[in-house]
Amino acid sequence: MINRRTTLAVAAALGLALASASASAAGKYDVGADDTTIKIGNTNPYSGPASSYGTIGHAISAFFDMVNDQGGINGRKIDFVTLDDGYSPPKTVEQVRKLVEQEEVLFLFQTLGTPTNSAIHKYVNAKGVPHLFVATGATKWGQPDKYPWTMGWQPTYTTEGKIYARYILDNIPDAKIGILFQNDDYGKDYVTGIKMGLGDRVEDLIVAELPYEVTDPTVDSQIVSLKSSGANVFYNVTIPKFAAQAIRKAYDIGWKPVHFLNSVSASVKTVLEPAGLNKAEGILSTIYLKDPTDPQWADSPDFQAWSKWMDDYYPDGNKGDTFNGYAYAVANTLAHVLERCGDDLTRANLMKVASSITALELPMMLPGITITTGPDDFYPLEQMQMVRFNGVKWEEIGEVLSAF
Repeated sequence: MINRRTTLAVAAALGLALASASASAAGKYDVGADDTTIKIGNTNPYSGPASSYGTIGHAISAFFDMVNDQGGINGRKIDFVTLDDGYSPPKTVEQVRKLVEQEEVLFLFQTLGTPTNSAIHKYVNAKGVPHLFVATGATKWGQPDKYPWTMGWQPTYTTEGKIYARYILDNIPDAKIGILFQNDDYGKDYVTGIKMGLGDRVEDLIVAELPYEVTDPTVDSQIVSLKSSGANVFYNVTIPKFAAQAIRKAYDIGWKPVHFLNSVSASVKTVLEPAGLNKAEGILSTIYLKDPTDPQWADSPDFQAWSKWMDDYYPDGNKGDTFNGYAYAVANTLAHVLERCGDDLTRANLMKVASSITALELPMMLPGITITTGPDDFYPLEQMQMVRFNGVKWEEIGEVLSAF
């Protein structure tokens, strides 16, 4: 188990206006905050089948270290407590109870995974603990009427699925779609999205739907079956470990469909390189963050600030891993919210501020993509860019697309 405590402060180079003065003694606080400290809880899969996502937790910790060194947010340091849940829902429940009831964190931030967050969804809302910017794109994280303490961050999986459907309808008239999906809410949300986008053509276009379990050793048999189905379009809804397996197996058996890879596994370093870059050439996906392996961003101020932060605070991290850019962007979102909370660090105010963001531009986001929330809008990001992998890097296709 990892139990890493770090402290948060936002870099001036990122353009976030963070006060350096001491916090007012007249501040309003709930458990987990005081004049000098804010305690934040997190779970991440540092072990298990989704351990490639563990770098997100490490990177967020490193970001908080940097910000802390610069004096904290409104004069307060952040005690960031991150625990390993192994991508196992029962373990997540255990760890989150520890964070809430023993560590007494003010709120939870970036708890990762659809099945794991699903296991704690009702508990944290019953407790009235903010469950902010969860690291999953399931649609269920945007229900303020039913779950007022939980908010997503990244574009939803149904939005992404609709974007792929639009592309298929516009560009592949003879499509026969084979689907591989993780057999949980995460995978099913993606399947729902593409079906919604295909509309009344669903029955004609989808020829096979095959699930896999996160505990499966491989998805090789599913790939063989999808090829046998006659599918000429492959909708690959997998986490990184299985995404790499699917790409490699499809290539090795000579199956060459139009391949759509979900964005959560679109990392060049974590997925495409292990699969084989030549085997990944031509794959289509969507992105909303700058690909750190794309040289077009090398001279942009936000990329340079991110790169320096990696050198200074996370030297063991992989600069080619998109997940480290993701962590940097979402940590900046939280810093923005905490800065705006001022001296009112109550759980209710935290949710009020988080649900009143307007067109926030963040470092490492693609140009034109911003964050907006509202009391009835708990989906901060709703824009994505279609891309194609050219064997070296992702190339953009068309314009930034919004949910439709």
